[in-house]
Amino acid sequence: MTDTPSEPNLKSAQGPAPAASDSAPPPSDAPGAAPAPPEEIRSQVTCSRGFGQWLSLHNCSLAFTSYQTGQLFLVGVLPNGSLSLHQRNFVRAMGLIGDSQRLLLAGLAQIWRFENVLGPNERANDAFDRLYVPRRGQTVSDVDVHELGIDAAGRLLFVNTKYSCLATDSVVHSFKPVWRPPFISRLAPEDRCHLNGLAMENGVPRFVTSVSTTDIVDGWRNERRDGGVVVDVETDEIVTEGVSMPHSPRLYKNALWFLDSGNGYLTRLDLQSRTRERVAFCPGFLRGLSFHDGHAVVGLSLARREGVFSGLNLQDELEKRRAEAWCGLQIVNTENGDIVEWLRIEGGIKELFDVRVLPGVTCPMALPTFGPELASFITIEAPDRPLSERGWHPAT
Repeated sequence: MTDTPSEPNLKSAQGPAPAASDSAPPPSDAPGAAPAPPEEIRSQVTCSRGFGQWLSLHNCSLAFTSYQTGQLFLVGVLPNGSLSLHQRNFVRAMGLIGDSQRLLLAGLAQIWRFENVLGPNERANDAFDRLYVPRRGQTVSDVDVHELGIDAAGRLLFVNTKYSCLATDSVVHSFKPVWRPPFISRLAPEDRCHLNGLAMENGVPRFVTSVSTTDIVDGWRNERRDGGVVVDVETDEIVTEGVSMPHSPRLYKNALWFLDSGNGYLTRLDLQSRTRERVAFCPGFLRGLSFHDGHAVVGLSLARREGVFSGLNLQDELEKRRAEAWCGLQIVNTENGDIVEWLRIEGGIKELFDVRVLPGVTCPMALPTFGPELASFITIEAPDRPLSERGWHPAT
């Protein structure tokens, strides 16, 4: 069943989760971190028969965002074997990174940090082995933050799309720029090239994706069909070009992977030969990519026929295959390009942005960033020394 609980009730673990069910029901309508939309958003969620079992077998869960409806979804397996689709609302939920302990999420004007407060043998509401609680909201203002990263020093990095640069947060200011593409002449709030994706390697930013190399306000819109590039952050070199609206660069198994979104392909780039290989076609506008155990988890959005999605090769590809675009997730075998499992969303949610695998997590949930659930949920870290000891002891 779908579970969006009220105030969590922490209890000890009850043992491993059984096999998962065949499909997931629609998400429940819970209060979240953003004001309720004027009209209630309803969506029907279905998945392949083995989707939940795949999560259990690979010892992971999933997190993904929808900026169109402003939501964070956490997908796991409940102790009774059914699929859990836990939902929290945010304004313009976009870039997402995380692991078993921490999530970072980019919203409209803030970047939120969530921390898991559960110990190894604790469960929230008898079911959830991770409870992500918001502990910090860094206000960066509306600079159209896309993807996120953490460098080796623990510094937050983010793609500042509005100013066409990579940036970090600042104690005093909205952001501090750390790198800009070689084709951008100066920082300006003009979204000149639509810089959107970031690939990290060992705590270092390595590659970014950009829809174009234009250096004029909103110039990328005329380059959507084949003006996309991937840029090496260290050398400023363009390592591949001529792609359509690329997104979500990731380094995996000695290759650079990215989404050739305007063509609908999960793509692998050999960094030595610079040859591109189309690994799998997915029926949608692709955004969000994460890897785990020889598989790629890809986010799909409906391909709108108007606006920035119009005039792309994706529509031709869909028509050639007699297919319709859809919204959801597909799990791809990276060796042969087979779609092994899928999760599909129909109804109010039409576009996704980012997706992340959470290794070692069975069934996650999160608290909202405000409201009575957060206000009344208090946890206490153990002191460094017993408080019965007299005198002040600085932290060690």
